[in-house]
Amino acid sequence: MDYSSGVVYTTESIQPRKWNVKHLTGGTLGCSYVRIYWVDLVNIRRCRVVPIEHFKRLLQANRPGVNLAKVCLGLVYLTAAPGFLPIGEYLYSIDVATLKPCPFAPGHWAVQGFFEEKTPIQEADGSLSVRVNLCPRTLLRRIIDEIKQFHDTEFLVGFESEFILLKSTNPIEPVNIHDWSATTGLLAGSVEALVLEEIADGLQTAGIALEMFHPEAAPGQYEIVTGPLAPLEAADALIYTREIIVQTAAKHGLHATFAPRPFMTSAGSSTHAHISVHSTSGEPKLAEKMSKYESEFLAAVLTHLPAIAAFTLPTAASYKRMADGVWSGGTYVCWGTENREAPMRLTNATSPSSRNFEARFIDGTANPHVALAAVFAAGLLGIREKVTLEIQDCPGKSAAEMTEEERRALGITTRMPLSITEAREALERDSALCEVLGKDLVEAYLSVNKTLETALGSDHDETQELIRLVKFY
Repeated sequence: MDYSSGVVYTTESIQPRKWNVKHLTGGTLGCSYVRIYWVDLVNIRRCRVVPIEHFKRLLQANRPGVNLAKVCLGLVYLTAAPGFLPIGEYLYSIDVATLKPCPFAPGHWAVQGFFEEKTPIQEADGSLSVRVNLCPRTLLRRIIDEIKQFHDTEFLVGFESEFILLKSTNPIEPVNIHDWSATTGLLAGSVEALVLEEIADGLQTAGIALEMFHPEAAPGQYEIVTGPLAPLEAADALIYTREIIVQTAAKHGLHATFAPRPFMTSAGSSTHAHISVHSTSGEPKLAEKMSKYESEFLAAVLTHLPAIAAFTLPTAASYKRMADGVWSGGTYVCWGTENREAPMRLTNATSPSSRNFEARFIDGTANPHVALAAVFAAGLLGIREKVTLEIQDCPGKSAAEMTEEERRALGITTRMPLSITEAREALERDSALCEVLGKDLVEAYLSVNKTLETALGSDHDETQELIRLVKFY
């Protein structure tokens, strides 16, 4: 008898809703304005709003796009991180494949793009290129393309977006108090129930595959689960998902925050990524064990996890969520079958068609494209170098509950970084990961991240710093 479970997803079966420029002038949604979105290295969604007639003219250009100051990728509030100067411009090249309607703003559509040099520059091999290595979408696309082209492997990624609805940010006051998945979190006639339904409707209007939503464990906390897509498209969809959440909440007088753990007596908010590995060379997946590619991917992510954390847990607040005993993934580098106290959870382990890894070490302060790029950069190293999985399954008690001898017997010997400073130091030591990501990207990111840490901690008062955090994220 077949006891497999879970929805079957393959790279061939995923058919995301695609919009094109014809939808801007035809159809029932209409278009008056286009919001051109980008997300910087501190994960702030930014946009330029263009009337539809001017957007049409942009599309007729040889290289459709808008000009953005190069410093835009290095801004924290109005402070430019070291290494970023108010000199020079990028062309932000429009990617029409990312077009989506904005359900929270009738008549508005959204689009993303790629940062490009306005004038080609000479690469190390002598060729000319307009590629910008600091562009988050370019970074992720480059790594995914290399894995597919040279190593016959593709991925699907789905996200769980946890957030808290606040009635006030000063003082911080949640919209309600409820238990995990309790129906009291969706009381009929409540503003929060209306907001959640409008978010759900908006996601589906935008063509984002909504799988479910429900109340989470913290005060005013909810979770939105969206379906799997190819990594670049998944990160794009996550940006739109967050925008729909925030804008819809604001429409009803609420503030949605993705801050990692506003209430220290309760659960934190994360952005769990469900990642499935798919061979394009025909290697079968078996119920009894992981495939070679799955094992190599997992092994490398665990090997480089302390460095990856600099991108996926990028704020001091991130490490208030990543603790032992609070279902956040814990503080030991390990993996476990259906183990929510491990940073990498293997789920649907015996169902090859739906088996995936849940990366529990990502939160809502991380840039989605950069975070996934770091994860898949490690995966590239693992598949390319055929890394052997040395850490054994941790399916029973959590690593934190084990003795040192018990952990050592399973190959669990490394702690996660316990602060953003430790994560940055781990990244600087990980030369292999830095090489794949690009040393210029890593250097720029570290500069911006240090500037962010200073800015978020500038109040020198815990209450005021939390208020600043929930307003920023």
